[in-house]
Amino acid sequence: MSDIIHLLPDSVANQIAAGEVIQRPASVLKELVENSIDAGATFIQILIKDAGRTLIQVVDNGKGMSETDARMAFERHATSKITDAADLFSLKTMGFRGEALASIAAVAQVELRTRRAEDELGVFVEIAGTRVFKQEMVQCDTGTAFQVKNLFFNVPARRRFLKSDNVEKSHILTEFYRIALVNSNVAFALFDGDDEMFQLPASNNKVRIENIFGKNAKKRWQQQLLTIETSTNLVSINGYVGKPEFAQKSAIQYFFVNGRYMRHPYFHKAVLLAFNQMIQANESPNYFIYLEVDPQTIDVNIHPTKTEIKFENEQAIWSILSASIKESLGKFNIIPSIDFDQEGALEMPTSMSIENVRPPQTNFNPNYNPFGTSAYKRPALDWENLYGNFEKKTETIESMPNWQPESIKPEIISSVPEEKQQIMEISEQRADNFQFKNRYIITSLKSGMLMIDQHRAHVRILFEQYINQIENRKALSQQILFPEILELSADDVLIFEQMLPDLQYLGFDFEPQGNHSFNVKGVPENVGTGSVIDLLLVMLDKAKTTAEDLSTTMHESIAFSLAESSALKNGQRLSNEEMSDIIDRLFASANHNFTPDGKRIITIFTHEEIDKRF
Repeated sequence: MSDIIHLLPDSVANQIAAGEVIQRPASVLKELVENSIDAGATFIQILIKDAGRTLIQVVDNGKGMSETDARMAFERHATSKITDAADLFSLKTMGFRGEALASIAAVAQVELRTRRAEDELGVFVEIAGTRVFKQEMVQCDTGTAFQVKNLFFNVPARRRFLKSDNVEKSHILTEFYRIALVNSNVAFALFDGDDEMFQLPASNNKVRIENIFGKNAKKRWQQQLLTIETSTNLVSINGYVGKPEFAQKSAIQYFFVNGRYMRHPYFHKAVLLAFNQMIQANESPNYFIYLEVDPQTIDVNIHPTKTEIKFENEQAIWSILSASIKESLGKFNIIPSIDFDQEGALEMPTSMSIENVRPPQTNFNPNYNPFGTSAYKRPALDWENLYGNFEKKTETIESMPNWQPESIKPEIISSVPEEKQQIMEISEQRADNFQFKNRYIITSLKSGMLMIDQHRAHVRILFEQYINQIENRKALSQQILFPEILELSADDVLIFEQMLPDLQYLGFDFEPQGNHSFNVKGVPENVGTGSVIDLLLVMLDKAKTTAEDLSTTMHESIAFSLAESSALKNGQRLSNEEMSDIIDRLFASANHNFTPDGKRIITIFTHEEIDKRF
C-alpha cells in the first residue's frame, strides 16, 4: 500500500493560511499598515475602491526594501522581525509571523514598489495567486507602495460572502482607528476613491482622538475626557476616560498595550467597576487606555489577528487600572450625586431674612358671649346651593365642540376594538381619570383599577404611527426656518446612509453638503421640541446598536428613537380629556401591554387585591 501523507504545495498552504489571516478587505489594510509602522514610516497614505474589493493601496515613506528582501517578503514565514523563539517574548513590532504578505499574495493580485534611501533604483514585483509574474528595477520614491487588486479573485466563494460596501467600509474604518489612535506620531491620509475620508497630521493622542471622532458634535471630546496617568514597576497606564454624564450604550472603547490594540473583557470590568453607581446599568463609559508593560510578561502569539493578549500579572494590573480610573474621577470631582425624590414635596426655604419680623397678631370679637345672649350672629351658609349640583354629571369629551388636546397632536383614534374593550373592561365614565405625580394615569375598571405610565403609553402610540408611515412611505414634513448642519464622522456616515430612506419617509428633509455633512431642512410634523441635531445623533447611536442586534430592524430602531423623543414626558400635567385620549389610542394599538423595548405600560389592581389592603 502506497504512502498517503504528502507535503502540500506552497500555493495551497498559503491559501489555507489566508483563510485565517485575511478574512476581509480590512484584514489586508491592517497587515499592510502595520508593516508600514514597523518600517518607521512617518506618513502613510491609504486608498480603497469598492470597499477594498477592487483596490487597496498603501503608500509609506518608511525605510523600504532591497531587491532580495522585496522578493523574500512574499515567502511563508519570511520575516525581519524575529530570528528565534526567544524573540517572541521581546516583541517591539506589530508583525512577526511572516504570514501576512504570503497570504495576501495567495488570494489577490499584488504589485509592490519599494526603494531604500541608499539605492538609486527601486524594485517592482508583480505577484498573483502565489505566482510571480514580474520582477524588475524601476524608478520610485523612497519607501514602499503596495497595490492589492481584486481580492479573493481565485476564491469566488469567499468573495461572494463579503458583506455590503457599507459594512466592509465600517470594518476598514475600525482597523484604521485601531492603528491611528495608538500611532499619533504618524500622519495618515485615507481616501475612498476620489473622496477624502481622513487627513490626520502627526500629533498627540488627545488631538488624534479629537481629529478622528470630533466631527460628531454630540461627543465634545475636549469637555468629556479625563486624563489617566499612573506609573508602577508592573505597568504604566495613561490615556483618557469619559465623564459619567457622557456614558452611552454604544460607547467608544479602546485598550492598547505596547502600541498594539487588544480586546480584554477582564480589564473592561475594571473600568466599569470604577464607574459603579455613576452610570446606568445599560450604559458604558468612553475610554482610550494605553498600557506599557515589559514585553516578556505578555504573550501576543495567541490568535492570528493578535488582538487577544495574555498577561503574566493580570490581577495586579486589574487592581492598578481600577484604582487609576477612580483616582482620575476623584481628582476632577466626578462623584455620584445623591438624587432624592422631591416630587410632590413642600418647598423648603434655604434662607430667611430676620428683618421686619413681627410677632403674630390675635383677633377676637368682644361682643361674643358663649353663656348668654349677644348681638353676635353666625353668618348664614347656603348649604343647599353649595351641594345642589354635586351629583350633576360631568360634561364628557364628546359634548365639547371642536376640542383638540394641547399636548397631543397626532390623529385621534376614536374607536377601540370591541374585543379589547371586553378584555380590559374599560369604564365608560371618563370623569374618574386621575393623574398621579404627573406620571401615571389611573382610571377605574369594572374589575378594579388601571394604572398607565403616560410616557411609555405615548411611546407605544407614536411608535406604531411612525412604523405605519415608514411602511406606507407617507408622512408630513415641516420646513425649518433656519436649517441646521449635521456633521458626522466617516463611520457614522456609513450607518446614516442606511437610515436615510426611512428618515425621509418619516418627514425628514436632508441636503448632502459633502465632507460627511448634511443640511437638515425639514423635520416630521409632530417631532418634539429641542435640538434636531441631538435627536438625529441619538437615533444614530441606537442604529449602531441595532446593527449588532439582528432581532431589531433598522426602521423599528428609527421609529422607536423618534417616538421616545416626541412622546409626553413624565411630570407633564394632563387634562381629563388628554388622559382619555391616551387611553383610547393605547388600547387601539397592536400591543398595549409593553413598549417596543419590552417595558411594562399598564398595571391592573383587581377588587380583591385592593380589598386585601384594607
